[in-house]
Amino acid sequence: MAYVSGDVTIGDKSTVWPAAVIRAEETGSINIESNTHIQDGSIVHNSDGVLRIGRNVNVGHSVVIHALSIGDNCLVGNNATLLEGVELGDYCLVAANAVVLNGTKVPNGSFLAGVPAKIRPISPEQRLMLETTADGIFDTVAGYPDFNGGR
Repeated sequence: MAYVSGDVTIGDKSTVWPAAVIRAEETGSINIESNTHIQDGSIVHNSDGVLRIGRNVNVGHSVVIHALSIGDNCLVGNNATLLEGVELGDYCLVAANAVVLNGTKVPNGSFLAGVPAKIRPISPEQRLMLETTADGIFDTVAGYPDFNGGR
């Protein structure tokens, strides 16, 4: 079972998987847009302002997000951490286990890897993968007996 608390909006065809926690404090809110997937064991937390997670985003297993924003068509790999104030542009790929440091502003079309994460441009192949990374996840979860329409 997932835990969703506070001022949280989850868009159409988006999913929140078992053991995920999405928690907005009293002075914060979280807006997860359409076709975005928060996988098992991930934590999304916001205590101030609005945290936007864009369209067609795939957040892998056991990810920790304290960021300000995640753009459209992004993939955040398993066990990655986005610390306070991170702004991730569109078409960004965050490698598994990467740690994106406080206040990092990541331009569109970036690949981040390492601890701390280093930023470099994505390849054409990576960009193509990001265009379809969230596709099919909604259809997969639809077969689960406790699926409630993607929200």
